[in-house]
Amino acid sequence: MDTPTLPPPPTLRQRLQQPGLVVAPGVHDMVSLRQADALGFDALYMTGFGTVASHLGLPDAGLATYTDMLGRVRQMASLARTPLIADGDTGYGGLLNVAHTVRGYEAAGAQAIQLEDQESPKKCGHTPGRRVVPADEMVKKIRVAADARRSADFLIIARTDARTTLGLDEALRRAEAYARAGADILFVESPESVDEMRRIGQAVDRPLLANMVEGGRTPVLARAELEALGYRIAIFPVSALLAATQAMRAVYRHLREHGSSAGMAQPLMDFGTLTTLMGFPEVHAFERRWAED
Repeated sequence: MDTPTLPPPPTLRQRLQQPGLVVAPGVHDMVSLRQADALGFDALYMTGFGTVASHLGLPDAGLATYTDMLGRVRQMASLARTPLIADGDTGYGGLLNVAHTVRGYEAAGAQAIQLEDQESPKKCGHTPGRRVVPADEMVKKIRVAADARRSADFLIIARTDARTTLGLDEALRRAEAYARAGADILFVESPESVDEMRRIGQAVDRPLLANMVEGGRTPVLARAELEALGYRIAIFPVSALLAATQAMRAVYRHLREHGSSAGMAQPLMDFGTLTTLMGFPEVHAFERRWAED
C-alpha cells in the first residue's frame, strides 16, 4: 500500500496571516534540519552563525561567500517540508549582488531571506563593533530585493543593526524606512531590555521578528511575553547548536580521559533512532523492492 501523501504545510506568508507567534528554531546542518523538520514547526531558520561554524569552522564575520551559503540553502530546502527562512547577510555585495542573491535563494527553495544593513564584512549581531551602512543605501537594497523576487510569497526580512552603535531612535527610523521600501518583515537587532522591545513593537507596522540568543544582548522571553510585545516571529538561531556543542564537548572529554564511552554520563540518542532520522528505512525499503530474485 502506498504511503499517503501529507498536505503541504502553510507557506510562511499564509502562516503570518494567522494569529499566534511563529517559532522558528535555528538549523545549522542537515542533521539539525532533519530533526527540527520532523517536529511540526511553522518555520525553520537557517542561521548564518551556525551554518558558517558547521560548514567552514569559522566565525560569522563575513567570511562565507554567496556560493557557500547558497549551497546550504539548497540542501536544506530540498529536504525540508517546513518553510525555511535563510540568512542572506548583507546580500554579498552591491545592488546587483543583492538581486542575484534574492533570485538564488528563492530558486533554491527558501521562503524568506534576511538582509541586514551592516557594513561589509558583517559581524554576528550580538557581538560588539558592528557598523552600519547609510540608511539610504539599505533602502535601495530592499527595493532591489523586492523587485528581484519572482513571487510575492518569497518574503524580504529587513534587519537593522543600528541599535548597538547609533541608538534605538535611529534603529526605529531605519525600520520605518525599510518598511516603506518594501520589506515584508522587520528585524530590529539587539534591543537590550524588555522596555526597548515594547517600544519596537509599538512603533512598527509590519510583522516583527525577535532574535532570541541565549547569552546575547536581548532578553530571552517566553512565547506569551513576545506575543504581548507585538512580535510575530521568534528565531532561536543557536539554541540547538549550543546544546549540541556542549554535549559533544562532554563526550570528547570522557573519551580523552577514559579511552572509551563506557560509563559515560552524557545521554546519547539511540543509534536506531538516528538511523531512522537519517532515512535508512527508506534505503532498506528501496533495496528490498529492487532486490534480485
